[in-house]
Amino acid sequence: MQKPARLNALTGLRCFAAVNVVLFHFSNPATFGVLAPVVNAGYASVSYFILLSGYVLAYNYNERARNGELNFGRFWEARFTRLYPIYLLSLLCSFNMIRAEWNAHSPGWFWAGMVLSPLLLQGWFWQISTFLNTPAWTMSAEAFYYFIFPWLARMKASANMRSHLWKMFGVWMLGLAPGLLYFWLNPDGILHPDRYSSGPWLRMLKYTPLPHFPSFLFGVLLADLDRMVGRSSRLRSILGIGGFITIFFLLWLGSAIPYAIIHDGLLMPLFACVILGLAGNNRLSYIIGCRPLVFIGEGSYCLYLLHFNLWELVHKSHVLEATGLIRFDPWISYIFLIMLALLCLHFIEKPAQKGLRSWLKLWR
Repeated sequence: MQKPARLNALTGLRCFAAVNVVLFHFSNPATFGVLAPVVNAGYASVSYFILLSGYVLAYNYNERARNGELNFGRFWEARFTRLYPIYLLSLLCSFNMIRAEWNAHSPGWFWAGMVLSPLLLQGWFWQISTFLNTPAWTMSAEAFYYFIFPWLARMKASANMRSHLWKMFGVWMLGLAPGLLYFWLNPDGILHPDRYSSGPWLRMLKYTPLPHFPSFLFGVLLADLDRMVGRSSRLRSILGIGGFITIFFLLWLGSAIPYAIIHDGLLMPLFACVILGLAGNNRLSYIIGCRPLVFIGEGSYCLYLLHFNLWELVHKSHVLEATGLIRFDPWISYIFLIMLALLCLHFIEKPAQKGLRSWLKLWR
């Protein structure tokens, strides 16, 4: 079976999404002027990544799964070798957080975090979902989504676009439900929740796999919708540009939209519009799919998962002070993080992935 064509523009957009997460954690959004609402909502990039992962997997595997040609074991092996090396590196680089985690948790939860984190299971418990490395909770979610994907990929395709859009609408409503319930019930008693707020129910909403599962499923369904629209259709350009503009407008509204609602579910259809636009043959996809953006985008997983570790490495090494580059901080730090992430991609992730796959072949 012919391998689906590469969608370089989606890789290019991953560059922006990963950098936006870095800026969200390590910048003052106000310094970005008109883009401040985008940086202040960097959490939305994580929701985009989850939806995109469902789309990309379905784009590549749906046809094989429906034809009975998808080997579950080989699929899980490919996902594990892609996911785990950098994930393990992120945990090893977070050893300096162990004392802080001990002080922040009861002994029971501390040891649960130490045991469950290497197993990609800590994200199921809000008490330890961000244990050791904050972004690593998403790997618990992705591991779960990857596990069930082979069954999702076998879902029967819709008979026509209309019925498929209704199916996607239902998943969108399912994705909105956790945020709406939180907004209506306010179980944590927080008057105006925002990115800095914390509470048991809000942490469960933000950092555990199930509330984000509709985003992944929406991405899986999007791949079928994608096949119904011609690659060169003008509609793709309209959807892509319209998606970008509407996302920016909603983020610009800021606190006018409840945080729990916009954090994940609300933006799903707009992310879908952007993906459909960039998956087409048009000027928009050509611009965002340019080589420099694709090159950096390929390292987005390393940048996303390691950015806390790399930030500490850059600043605790005092290399910026020693070289006189500190006067360019934080901008120089962002450049260092991107460079280090690309080095991790080419000298750690890819060799480890290749080695793991060779080793696993011996056990077949």
